Amino acid sequence: MFKALSQLGEYTLLMKRALSLPDRWSMFFKQLFREIYKLGVDSIWIVVIISIFIGTVIAIQISLNISSPLIPKFTIGYTTREIVLLEFSSSIMCLILAGKVGSNISSEIGTMRVTEQIDALEMMGVNSANFLILPKIAGLMLFIPVLVIFSMVTGIAGGIIASFISKDMNPASFEFGLQFYFQPFYIWYSIIKSVVYAFIIASISSYFGYTVKGGSLLVGKAAMNSVVMSSIMILMADVILTHIMLT
Repeated sequence: MFKALSQLGEYTLLMKRALSLPDRWSMFFKQLFREIYKLGVDSIWIVVIISIFIGTVIAIQISLNISSPLIPKFTIGYTTREIVLLEFSSSIMCLILAGKVGSNISSEIGTMRVTEQIDALEMMGVNSANFLILPKIAGLMLFIPVLVIFSMVTGIAGGIIASFISKDMNPASFEFGLQFYFQPFYIWYSIIKSVVYAFIIASISSYFGYTVKGGSLLVGKAAMNSVVMSSIMILMADVILTHIMLT
């Protein structure tokens, strides 16, 4: 309990330093664009691939489980759309990104800590927390909505592909289900959730990397801890945001 409270205090103080105004805006924007490309653009391919296959699997599994003649076939498209928009493209995708992006952030900053590069920045009078962490948080929060939209589009596209290759589905009824009782707010709901998750991933991963103590072997442990803690906090935030925004 004491260790958890101590880590919470360290995290709060670190975020207070990291979220201050940059000393040099030109350097901040240079770092920001670099982080957007490294953390966001490089993640598009994995988002697209996973979303297509998961969208296809969701549609096929729903079609196999809806065997009653009393349930209309367009329910398959409707249910697939709701799953992709409400939960998969935001929460599940961000859990996957916590493993890829979070471990990358933690390992990078942790390596800088154990090789004393952060100490060198502090000796030069640079706010190392602000210089290293703020561009990562801002970059991921800015680009995560783009990844969510890619996931939504490709996930639904995977469902459409399944409607053509599966004998239990009809493409016309699937398309009708995709349009049935569509609520645009669900898109904004997923985007808002993903922005919160992006902050969680970037800030927690940065914390574990920044506070590494010891040798290089502990960098791997810090990366693992960052992924685990980010995933837990994403799930907690998912429950809270769903309760606030949908009930």
